[in-house]
Amino acid sequence: MKLKLTRPLVFFDLETTGTNITHDRIVEISIVKLMPDGTVVERSRRLNPEMPIPAEATAVHHITDDDVAGEPTFRQVAASLSKLLQGCDIAGFNSNRFDIPLLDQEFHRAGVDFDLNGVRFVDVQTIYHKKEPRTLVAAYRYYCGKELEEAHSALADTRATMEVLMAQLDVYDDLPVELDGLSEFANPNRNVDLLGRLIYDDNKREVINFGKYKGRLAEEVLASDPGYYNWIMQGDFAQNTKNAFTRIKMRLKK
Repeated sequence: MKLKLTRPLVFFDLETTGTNITHDRIVEISIVKLMPDGTVVERSRRLNPEMPIPAEATAVHHITDDDVAGEPTFRQVAASLSKLLQGCDIAGFNSNRFDIPLLDQEFHRAGVDFDLNGVRFVDVQTIYHKKEPRTLVAAYRYYCGKELEEAHSALADTRATMEVLMAQLDVYDDLPVELDGLSEFANPNRNVDLLGRLIYDDNKREVINFGKYKGRLAEEVLASDPGYYNWIMQGDFAQNTKNAFTRIKMRLKK
């Protein structure tokens, strides 16, 4: 195995009721846990999202309301799932923009503290788009020389993502094999929160990255416009984003 690991690397994929980070729910989660010694552990589970699965979502992943009617809710598995992910780095395909923020939101909803501090993220899609801008199906065909059967099955997509990363490391000699360097390559942004509503400037200061205050230092905005923080807290923002603003606000009180 070319990839050098100092702790487990978890590849994961979600099938969901939709693409809204704050409102949609997980209907299936699959995990492939790669250990530093090369051992692989797989876990896959369907979940009851506690809401109807839209027909548009079923058309993609083929999971229906009947399929998940007797399955546990995310709240029921959240604690054990958090324990499984503890001490691991995280990899996925388009995971930085969708899967990780949505998973974080589900943990918050379940009342489980899912600590991402110190976790290194490897978004295999970012590597692929930097090298060969396409889709997971095309990436699997290009790097692995195989057709991806059962695309949009969470476990098939998760397995394929791990295979693609291993093949990328073989194809591109300039890709770092240590997780620090690989995570940096696969995460070109400077996000403070998972969705990039706040980003770091060159001096590691938090800058607002959307709306009327885009480009302004968050500390300055929160100090000059107290109502802005309340608007964030009451708005349709992911909890991870709200927590980032709260940390800045609390820092101003010291």
